[in-house]
Amino acid sequence: MGITIKPSDLKYKYPKDVVSRDAPKFRGKPDPVPFNRDDLYEILPMLEAVMDELGRDDGRILHLVEDLMNRDLPRSIVAREEVFDFLVGCTREIIAEP
Repeated sequence: MGITIKPSDLKYKYPKDVVSRDAPKFRGKPDPVPFNRDDLYEILPMLEAVMDELGRDDGRILHLVEDLMNRDLPRSIVAREEVFDFLVGCTREIIAEP
């Protein structure tokens, strides 16, 4: 069982795509389905997977990952698996810095 993130844990507020609420969400790689950056129901499972991969459960790192997703994630990265790799890779680089 992995980490569970609630909307109240997040730094930012996100819109909800209620129409696709019940569609399958990110469960791990491979997953070439496009990631919807503007849907809370897509964002929560992605952030949970990233935090699980990092082995972290603190709010500081969660907010760092959110900042990366909102400010630094290139629009050319579309697939869920690419978003996951970007967020995990960048966060690892940042938290490894002295």
